[in-house]
Amino acid sequence: MTVVPRRRPVTLREIRARGRVRRVLAMFGPAFVASVAYVDPGNFATNITAGAEHGYQLLWVIVMANAMAVVVQYQTSKLGLATGQSLPEVCRDRFGRRTNVVLWLQAEVVAIATDMAEFVGAAVGLNLVFGLPLLPAGLVTAVVAFAILGLEQRGYRRFELAIVALLGLVTAGLIYVFLVVGDQDYGQLAAGLRPSLGDDRTLMLTVGIIGATIMPHAVYLHSALQQNRIRADDLPERRTVLWYNRWDCIVGLGIAGLVNVSMLCIAAVVFYGHGSAAVGDLADIHAGLVSMVGGAAGLAFGVALIASGISSSSVGTYAGQVVMAGFMGWRMPLLLRRVLTMLPSLVVLGLAVNSTQVLVFSQIVLSFGIPFALLPLLLVTRDRRVMRDMPSRPATTGSMIVITVIVTSLNAYLLFAAFRGLV
Repeated sequence: MTVVPRRRPVTLREIRARGRVRRVLAMFGPAFVASVAYVDPGNFATNITAGAEHGYQLLWVIVMANAMAVVVQYQTSKLGLATGQSLPEVCRDRFGRRTNVVLWLQAEVVAIATDMAEFVGAAVGLNLVFGLPLLPAGLVTAVVAFAILGLEQRGYRRFELAIVALLGLVTAGLIYVFLVVGDQDYGQLAAGLRPSLGDDRTLMLTVGIIGATIMPHAVYLHSALQQNRIRADDLPERRTVLWYNRWDCIVGLGIAGLVNVSMLCIAAVVFYGHGSAAVGDLADIHAGLVSMVGGAAGLAFGVALIASGISSSSVGTYAGQVVMAGFMGWRMPLLLRRVLTMLPSLVVLGLAVNSTQVLVFSQIVLSFGIPFALLPLLLVTRDRRVMRDMPSRPATTGSMIVITVIVTSLNAYLLFAAFRGLV
C-alpha cells in the first residue's frame, strides 16, 4: 500500500465550475487533516494538566503555539504547492546524504513518541467508555486506524472526510464539556493571555504544550497532502489555490486552537485548586468530570478521546510513510510500519504505566523534534531555486525565524534545567 493518491488530480477550472459552497469545500481539507495532530491525546494530557495545576496561567502558551502553527502549516502547504514535493523529498534533493539520515532518524523517534500518545489516549478512551482492557483496546485502535487510512487508496477525499468527521467528534465533545462546566472566570481567563512563567514545572508544561501543538509529523505531512490533489497550471492558478490554502490553515487550525483552549479552561474550573493528584491519570480526569459535572460530560470526554486517538493515529502512520519515502527514498508496507511503530505503545499499555505522565513525556520528546522540521522548512521556503515564483516574503521568513528561535530556546533551557536537576 502506497501513500500517494492514484486518482487524477482535479483541475482548478473544474472546481471553479462548481457552486460557491462546493468550490470552497473542495479546496479545503489538508489543513483539517493536519490539525488532527494538534488535538491528539497528548494535547488532552498537557492542556488539562496545565489547567489543573496553574489555572489559566498558561493559556497564553496555547494561543501563541496555535498562532505559530498557522504560520508553519501555511508555509509547508505552500512548499507542497510550489514544488509538487513533500518537505522530506525537497530535503533529500537539497541536502546531503548524512543530513537526510539524521533528519530521518530523529523523525522516526518522533513518530514513535507520536504513536505512543495516540495509542495510549485512544486505548484509555475505549477503556473508559466501553470497559475494554487497555491492551485489547490498543489493538482495536490499530485496526480501526488502519481501516481509515485504507480509505486513502480510494481517493484522498474519502480519507479527508473521515478525518474531518472524527475531528468534528473531538470538537463537539470538548465544546459540550466546556459549556456544561460553565462558571468560567473570564477575568482570570483574560489575565492568562498575558505571557508569564513561574517555576520550572510551568516551563516543562510550556514546552509540552508547544510540542503537542506544533507537531513535526504534521509539518512533513501537510506538504505531501498537496500532491496530486488540485492541478494548478500557471502562477495565477497557484496563487488562487494558495489563497484557499491560507484560509484552510486559519479555519482548520483555528478550530483546533479553540478545542485546546477549551481543554485548559475545563481543567481550570473543575480541577484547579485540587492539586496535581486530581489529574494523576486520564482515568482520574474522566472520574473527576463524572463526579463533579455529570455522566454526560464524562461520556463526551471519553468519546472525544477515542476520536482523537484513532484519527491522529491514522494521520501519524500516513506521515511516517511520507517521512521514510521522502528522506530515504524507501517504502515500507503500511501494515508492517503500523506494527513496528505501535509496539512500544502496546508495551506501555501492557505495563499499565501512568497514561497522563506518558502523554506529557511524549509531547516533550515531540517538542525536541520541532527544530529539525522547522529549520529545513525555513531554509527551503526562502530559496528561489526551490520555490521558483513563490518564495517566502521577508516578513514571513522573519516570523519563521522567530518561531524557530523560540522553540529551540525553550528546548535548550529545559535540557539545561534537566541536567541541573531542576525538573
